[in-house]
Amino acid sequence: MAALDEQGLPLWKRLWIYQDERIPLIKTSVLLCVFSAASINVSAFLAGRELPGWSAYFTAFAISLILFIQLRACDEYKDGPDDHRYRPERPIPRGLVDLRTILMIGALLVPVAVVISLAYYPPVLVLLAIIWLWLALMTVEFFVPEWLKARPWIYLVSHMAIMPLLDLLVTGVEWLPAGFTPEPALAYFLILSFINGCVLEIGRKTWAPENEREGVETYSGLWGVRKAADTWLATVTLSFVTLCAVGMSTGYTWSTTLPAAAMLAVCWYTGTTMRAAPTDKRQKQLDTVAGLWVFVCYTAAGFAPLVGGWLS
Repeated sequence: MAALDEQGLPLWKRLWIYQDERIPLIKTSVLLCVFSAASINVSAFLAGRELPGWSAYFTAFAISLILFIQLRACDEYKDGPDDHRYRPERPIPRGLVDLRTILMIGALLVPVAVVISLAYYPPVLVLLAIIWLWLALMTVEFFVPEWLKARPWIYLVSHMAIMPLLDLLVTGVEWLPAGFTPEPALAYFLILSFINGCVLEIGRKTWAPENEREGVETYSGLWGVRKAADTWLATVTLSFVTLCAVGMSTGYTWSTTLPAAAMLAVCWYTGTTMRAAPTDKRQKQLDTVAGLWVFVCYTAAGFAPLVGGWLS
């Protein structure tokens, strides 16, 4: 009855429900605002340049948001058959909106991103095109879906590679107009983005045993909760080490790493408790803490030098 009631709602209300369930725009916008601003700041800090004007921050944020919406649309297409079979409660299988509408929104955002890029600095389009190409390959599972699914680590790496590509684009909003060449130390930040993508992905797919579902692949289901939690903790720790390298490169090691060290302790507590006694509550805590870790990482990397500069 609830699904039938939803189908009678105006399209805009159904889309509002959809975004709330699949890509909460308010929460996502806050995270992307921090991510995009931090990325631009780090690029400028590493090169010893002044921070750019507001148009750079707007461009980076707007394109990032568009890409995340398109990423969700591509996931809906890629996961459609499994969703209809194993996750009928999701918006598209239950009939809230149809797949064509979501794909149309993603397609209509292509010219929007192009116009924004052209208005800011046309060479940004090259980096944008690279991301769209990788996103297209991800959507068709690089033409070897069964081979990838049988190899979880390769699957994870191939899909999380879009994170450093996105960061290359966002930082490129700063370094392209400044001379077309990123600072070599920016590689640490790009690696950090890749690792943090893994932190999020493993964190949201490490479930309590009672929540495992047929047809839904999770790392806890593939490896067991203990190994999945240990892998998540190792990934968070590697992220912290990489963040330290970013802090050393910007010249603000302590102000960058101290906040992250406190959050790292929270991550270890959350991961070890999930490992010892996995429950639904601890599963949700792990997912939440994974997001908080990434938020703290980018805040520390992108804004600690500003705070350090003001204090000095």
